[in-house]
Amino acid sequence: MTTTIAFIRSLAFTIAFYLGSIIIVPLVLLSGWLFPNHLLFLGPKLWAGWFYWCARWLGGIRLHIDGVIPKGPHLFAIKHESAYEAIMTLWLFERPAVVMKAELRKIPVWGAASNRHGSIWVDRAGSATMLRAMMKAAQAAVAAGRPVVIFPEGTRNARGATPPLAAGFAGLYKMLKLPVVPIALDTGTVWPKAFIKHPGTITLKVGAPIPPGLPRAEIESRVHTAINALQPIAPQ
Repeated sequence: MTTTIAFIRSLAFTIAFYLGSIIIVPLVLLSGWLFPNHLLFLGPKLWAGWFYWCARWLGGIRLHIDGVIPKGPHLFAIKHESAYEAIMTLWLFERPAVVMKAELRKIPVWGAASNRHGSIWVDRAGSATMLRAMMKAAQAAVAAGRPVVIFPEGTRNARGATPPLAAGFAGLYKMLKLPVVPIALDTGTVWPKAFIKHPGTITLKVGAPIPPGLPRAEIESRVHTAINALQPIAPQ
């Protein structure tokens, strides 16, 4: 019975969210061309708000934020377990510049809207050309007073996985000279890489800011530990 209810709720979420997205995302793209830059970010926030509403009231997925997300330019390093936190970056942060894999830019309409919003693209191969473009886009975002958001482990991971950080994180940290705010989460407990989502509460744990200027080994170690603070403890 529990699985059946979870399936029905997941189906309701999927239908409502994607039907709403068919309307909202093209409007986001259109608004990006028609309105001044200071209105450019309202569309993506509206879309993320619709996602949050569908997840909360149709999927039964609540969100608890442990700590305070600071305002202004910071480098936010977030654990990545599901699509939930990827979309919610647009809701949780003010005018975020999110580092995303370049393949997402190919999604019809959405990719163009995300590009207009100022997403920062990086390929998994880590080519020198793409890394330079990523650094340039991140610098422009910070100059505009925007926070930069990165999933430093590079891709979505299964619950309990703690891979090493991708090389791009250390490069951004060194170049931007911003405090790093690590964020741990446990979205994989209710939002697995499967159709059926499970009602429950997601926790985002906001870590203390880490100052700029630390050696690479130290910053990577501290961030890796902090973003994995909510991972299950391996049996002894």
